[in-house]
Amino acid sequence: MQRVGLSDFGDFSHGKELTEILSLNNNEQINSVRMSPDGRHIHVVLRKPKVSLVTFDKYERPQLAPNQKKLDLCVNVPIVDIFYLEHHGGGSSSGAAVVAVVYESGKVEFWKFQECKSGWHLLQTSQLCNSPRAKVVSVCACSNLIIWCEERPPSESSPVLSATRNKLRNCVCRRDFEVNETAVSLGGVKIALHNNPDFTVVSSGEYVHLLPDLKSKPLLNISKFFLSWSPRYDSFTVSTTCKNTPLKKLSAKESDFMKLVIDCLGYLSPLEPPEICSFSPTACGGLLLLLSTGWLCLLQKDGVLRQVYKLEDNCLVNYSTHTSLGMYEDTLALIMGQNLHLIDLNCGRELEKIVLMSEALLYTNRADMCTPHLLSETGLFVVVSRGTDSRDCSFRIKSPGFSTVESIHPGALLVEAVFEEACKYYQQRSLSSTPLTVDSLKKGGRFQAPISLASILFSYLSADKLMGSLEAELKALVSLEEVKGTLVRGSVKEVEAMCESLVEKEVLRLLSSPELDKEALLYLNSIFSIFPSEGWKAAQSALQLHYNGEGFLSSRAPPDVWKTVLSAGKSTTSTSSAALPVFELLCRSVFHFQPSWLPRFLELAQKEQGSTGLGLGGDCNESNVPLYKRALYLLSSLNPDRDQQQDLEVELLLVSGRPNAILQALRILMSKKQWYRVTQVAQKCCKQSPLLNKEIFTILLCEVAHHRDLDPYLDLLWTLCPEDFTVTTILNMVLKNLPSPNTPSHSSSFLASSSTSSTPPFTDPHSTQVTVGLLKPLLRKVLQRETKPSQRYVDILQSPSFPPPALPRQPTEQSGSVTDPSADSDLCNNITPALLAETPEQQTCTQTAIQRQRVALPANTV
Repeated sequence: MQRVGLSDFGDFSHGKELTEILSLNNNEQINSVRMSPDGRHIHVVLRKPKVSLVTFDKYERPQLAPNQKKLDLCVNVPIVDIFYLEHHGGGSSSGAAVVAVVYESGKVEFWKFQECKSGWHLLQTSQLCNSPRAKVVSVCACSNLIIWCEERPPSESSPVLSATRNKLRNCVCRRDFEVNETAVSLGGVKIALHNNPDFTVVSSGEYVHLLPDLKSKPLLNISKFFLSWSPRYDSFTVSTTCKNTPLKKLSAKESDFMKLVIDCLGYLSPLEPPEICSFSPTACGGLLLLLSTGWLCLLQKDGVLRQVYKLEDNCLVNYSTHTSLGMYEDTLALIMGQNLHLIDLNCGRELEKIVLMSEALLYTNRADMCTPHLLSETGLFVVVSRGTDSRDCSFRIKSPGFSTVESIHPGALLVEAVFEEACKYYQQRSLSSTPLTVDSLKKGGRFQAPISLASILFSYLSADKLMGSLEAELKALVSLEEVKGTLVRGSVKEVEAMCESLVEKEVLRLLSSPELDKEALLYLNSIFSIFPSEGWKAAQSALQLHYNGEGFLSSRAPPDVWKTVLSAGKSTTSTSSAALPVFELLCRSVFHFQPSWLPRFLELAQKEQGSTGLGLGGDCNESNVPLYKRALYLLSSLNPDRDQQQDLEVELLLVSGRPNAILQALRILMSKKQWYRVTQVAQKCCKQSPLLNKEIFTILLCEVAHHRDLDPYLDLLWTLCPEDFTVTTILNMVLKNLPSPNTPSHSSSFLASSSTSSTPPFTDPHSTQVTVGLLKPLLRKVLQRETKPSQRYVDILQSPSFPPPALPRQPTEQSGSVTDPSADSDLCNNITPALLAETPEQQTCTQTAIQRQRVALPANTV
């Protein structure tokens, strides 16, 4: 076979401009490139410097081109896609092409091209969506239908949606169309699917495939499968990339998305299907899929997913890799970077691998659908068979504008062979156990001998192929020289901008590495040490941090970045004292520039730790320390202000969600006498578990027995009483924790001596001791909650109409403390009903103190 040049864009209108645009090779500027079915029109959608559509046309009679109108648009609304409409009537002329330009707002423009008249002219403008607030996510044409996925805004009358419901605000809609000579007739809007996530709709034959839009970060389980819809047979097929056969097939009469897939979620929850990195429709209703595992698969129209070809192990597939797919009869074409692979569909054998001079896109020409066509920055090409023998797998390349054809044998891939040999050489010298690949050698900046490589290749390859092979290395060298020149000759602002740009690129490169060795970690630490401000900005950019101002911190960084952040240097003692692990390094940067973010950053890191599969086990050994302890250890080493440190410690402990950490946070708050904060934390954390509720209530009840600082919050504290607490339990706990006479009035000690000196019958109004009156609401609540309350305490619910009689005075005992462990329970068993009674005049009388067995629970004015 051979690759023959069809055009160098010289026969297209404004061909030089087209070459310049395609040579940008920048995804930030070029949004998409579309070819007409006959290959005569090239549409380029640009993002920068402004959203625009530029069209380049090939005329059969070039003399008409200067007088024809171009389809060039400069708009303020993003363009979702452009596609050609098929003529289903006999009245259309064969030379007329109708194209639809769909905007994100739902507006659609229909343009028609007629070379013999004025070129492109607008037929009409219509609105696809019923709602003016709807946003079109993706669109395609299938037979006589326009099908799109739109995102609908939440209803103003409905409450705020949950995170799950907020992701399911899309619907898939359809409208019939018919192309006439002067207009396009549209039918009514029909909803095919509702309450679904963002879907990329892809038309293939009579089928429409609904693929998850991974750029919008869908819910984890939802992104594990995709749908195939047949408008003709009115049916849906649910499939996943980790299973060869469909999960289920069902009628499209059920249009609710969750009802379609609800029974598949349980099956998919433990699985991790590979992501779809690239796709291309086939003419027979199927779909070519390139998975993140490197497998090239064919989804047949019956729903069967067939693995066809596996890329080499060192070919990593991700969204940043340039890919293009196409199926041409029994041959699959795959472009990875600047490599074109031709694969036999029947057996999966690679027929040939061609190194291209630049990146290219595969497309299908309606006049020759069995032959691969390519669009690159240098022109249009077609790959044809070199000979009649089907076993001949070699290719020939002809550049546009030249008549000679040069042969390229697989031996021309000597460049890759040299890189592979270099991999083996450097791997032998490396102390790291991480396998070195060709891609990491090219992109990681470790290959230090481009001149030596050039001298080796020069003897075997011509200069143009040599330049193509070394293009990336030479560009890196030129870029390095430009940086040096800017640092030497640039102004202060230019140097600062350059430093910020370099730091951002280096931090992103390091955090995107699958594994950081000791040298890389030291290098990352030095970046944050030398450029702290730039490092902080770079960390925000790499993690894509967003703070909404209401205490919520989110991240859109891919899981691989968080895996590096959380896994590199887990132990604080496993690395050199001069190099902090990545997590601690980022915590330090957060503390210096946004200290209030530190608890939220820990919360975010814990969430990502669970989602990336790096969750810690129950034991916390040296190499498996919880994140909150790592953050606390770092905080203590930064020597902040004492109050600020304690405030952050409390927040970090609470964010961890661990019972012991929550109790530690409560102790810190009680030592600072922040009682309102104590009660708020207690109210929130008691809901986590009954055991934690019991621990918190016990601590606070002991505090109530010591001082009166919690009196304003007693009503709240009594609501936290555990279900299994009885009156006896509460009174015993209070009596055991009464302070001794020598204890300061505001003691925060949890355990105090049970002994008291003799007290007068009535307590001092300024006393800090707890009284029965203070405990009465709690005791009443516990009694009411018991199914069979004890009769000895039943009088607490009664209110006598006379004050209780005074207790007989007893001789004063001056010494001794309670040593009999049964003393407390004896006291509880001998509390008289009169002691718990109150007057109808709303507690205006004072009650006498109880003085029994050297332990007193005084009665205050109630």
